[in-house]
Amino acid sequence: MTATKIDGTAIARRIRESLSAQIKKRQETDPEFKPSLTIIQVGDKPDSSTYVRMKLKAAEEANIICNLVRYPESTTESELLGHINRVNNDPSVHGVLVQLPVPPHISELAVTSAVADEKDVDGFGVVNIGKLAKRGGKPLFLPCTPKGVMVLLQESGVNLKGKNAVVVGRSDIVGSPISYLLKNADATVTVCHRQTEGLEDFTKRADVVVVAIGKPNYIKGEWLKPGAVVIDVGTNYIPDGSKKSGQRLVGDVDFDSAVEVASQITPVPGGVGPMTVAMLLQNVVDSATNYFEREKARKF
Repeated sequence: MTATKIDGTAIARRIRESLSAQIKKRQETDPEFKPSLTIIQVGDKPDSSTYVRMKLKAAEEANIICNLVRYPESTTESELLGHINRVNNDPSVHGVLVQLPVPPHISELAVTSAVADEKDVDGFGVVNIGKLAKRGGKPLFLPCTPKGVMVLLQESGVNLKGKNAVVVGRSDIVGSPISYLLKNADATVTVCHRQTEGLEDFTKRADVVVVAIGKPNYIKGEWLKPGAVVIDVGTNYIPDGSKKSGQRLVGDVDFDSAVEVASQITPVPGGVGPMTVAMLLQNVVDSATNYFEREKARKF
């Protein structure tokens, strides 16, 4: 058995093209409809800058206005919160994203909590996360990577009802929110982490494995149940002398061994990464749509 690769790049491209068409169609009757995203970056970490460039490029392709505001690493938490407050009150901005991680002297919780709920297109605010965690809760926005994972599973025809799903990693960005979404899809969910003993015993029983731990090639093919669906969220750079940069990107799953056991698997790169950006753009368009509908109702 050789697993089918889940092509996140192709699926994300279709989503971006659909969003662009959706925007252009609405602008035919409502020319003021201009979805807008503001990205705030503190410092210039190379990986953060790479992610920001991807978002800017994808937004442009989707016909979404995207403004990048850069702050030096020395920026205080108070200064950053002040800027977030200003864009919260700017009606021309429909989405606000603070590129994580922020420097250690700035509280990530304070920053993500400061973004207005209706502009929290990253889905990391306490209200959106809280509603996601609560049974029957209806968050305005889902976190982009977990949302992208669910779309990949749906597009790949994976029926989650009653399936055993194992999430490896419990971060607020991926592990915890994806566990809520899988549970809401009626999967039986186990969350494993660095303190889990006998990790492979859990993954060997899983029909679906989602891995987000930041350890290159950590999950081996022999740890998987034959026919499992594997979603690799990892992004790790390892030395590679054959590359001009001297390194290459790999996931948290040992792809070469896993592809011989799984039924479907996401590659790295080209799997979850493009979907994260596509879901961000989807959230921005949804936010803009909600704003214009509220304004229309207010005027009438």
